[in-house]
Amino acid sequence: MDHDEIGRLDGTAQAALVRAGEVSALELVDAAIDRIEAVEPRVHALASTAFEQARDRARQTPSGAFGGVPTLAKDLLGVPGQRHAMGCRLFGANVARDRTPYVDALEAAGLVVLGKTTTSELGLLGSTESLLEGPTHNPWDLARSAGGSSGGSAAAVAARMVPFAHASDGGGSIRGPAAMNGVFGFKPGGRRMRAAGPSDMDGLLVEHFVSWSVRDSARLLALTERDEGPAGPPVGFVAGPSSRRLRIGVYETTLTGAAPTEANRAALAATRALCAELGHDVSVVPPPPIDGHEVGDAFFTLAGFGVEQMSAMVAPMLGREPGEEELEPFTLFVRERFRSRGPAALEQALAAVARIGEAMATYLADWNAVLCPTLPIDLWELGTLHPERDPAELMAGMERLAGYTAVHNPAMVPAMSVHLQVHPEGWPIGMHFAAPRGGERTLLELAYELEEAAPWRDRLPPVHG
Repeated sequence: MDHDEIGRLDGTAQAALVRAGEVSALELVDAAIDRIEAVEPRVHALASTAFEQARDRARQTPSGAFGGVPTLAKDLLGVPGQRHAMGCRLFGANVARDRTPYVDALEAAGLVVLGKTTTSELGLLGSTESLLEGPTHNPWDLARSAGGSSGGSAAAVAARMVPFAHASDGGGSIRGPAAMNGVFGFKPGGRRMRAAGPSDMDGLLVEHFVSWSVRDSARLLALTERDEGPAGPPVGFVAGPSSRRLRIGVYETTLTGAAPTEANRAALAATRALCAELGHDVSVVPPPPIDGHEVGDAFFTLAGFGVEQMSAMVAPMLGREPGEEELEPFTLFVRERFRSRGPAALEQALAAVARIGEAMATYLADWNAVLCPTLPIDLWELGTLHPERDPAELMAGMERLAGYTAVHNPAMVPAMSVHLQVHPEGWPIGMHFAAPRGGERTLLELAYELEEAAPWRDRLPPVHG
């Protein structure tokens, strides 16, 4: 097979070729490197590469469900031996050394990590255009953002560099970029996945992947979830759709009361009709009774606490706390905002998160799944959420951007963005589904059904490998 043919296959199909002896793991890796080199100069989805390290691993023909399949890791995840800058000038020369259970699971699966994808600094902003790496471009329109903080991963998958790429989600950072780049973005429930670092922000932060196919995402979930833990028994591999018909609630406005753009409203109506055609019981419901402003306030308070902790950790090495030479203006603003809140700020934010999470979990318990747009806005131009813009404007922009997605993290429920609709300009539009706690199987079964009813995998952006 030539490299273009390999590049049109998902990871499951690529792994099958290696097992059958039709291609080698090295051929898969070389094909991916060719695609990266062809499109990366225009998209800029990669923070660093480790091609020779990947080739060395491929020559050993890794075993596992995805033995030899190339992938990329978001630069918030430490991969031993690879650069780990987290989109931040402070860590520009940092190389990861420590192993984590999550990375061990990726290695056991046989994956070959070709490099790291770009992210906003420390994952704080919903657009991937850090001062360290520069802007990541959306493959559907190079003048527009790929989203964030997993914008590099979503852009890389959309551009067909790899069949799937690692991503993480603390308030929509898997689902938003997936919607903007036209790929499948699944967020497992909180505390379901193996540990990927010292903290998951009390269950708010979740690791997974963006992918072309539902089956790749489902298998990756089975390979990287905990054997047991606070999220309940393992989901296991969900192999396909179910004959079970679901009760699906649908709402339109964000938790701050903002209406979606006309294109997103039309896409929601079309998706609601599709679900009804498939035999599901679909009803219009009120939005969750939760104050979206409170969600955003709690999120940025916790983010500020994280920046404060990081600043204290590195200050002895710098001889001072990190400042404008090391951290972006918005990151410094978030830190100062936390400091200004006083000693009770962290406790109050954690209490708000717990209260919001339980309210959202209670809301979702009445339905098998709830549908809304993934984003209320259309693709925006690069620079709209640039870290040097006025912090108040950035806070407002982030609150609007995450108006649908952020609430599912404190609720620790599974959610997904599915590329079901197309904007009049040709851009992808993602539709968002969430389920009650423990509902990962329900969502993946629904995703398989939607993938078959409204296939998206052959929709290629103007920039693709």
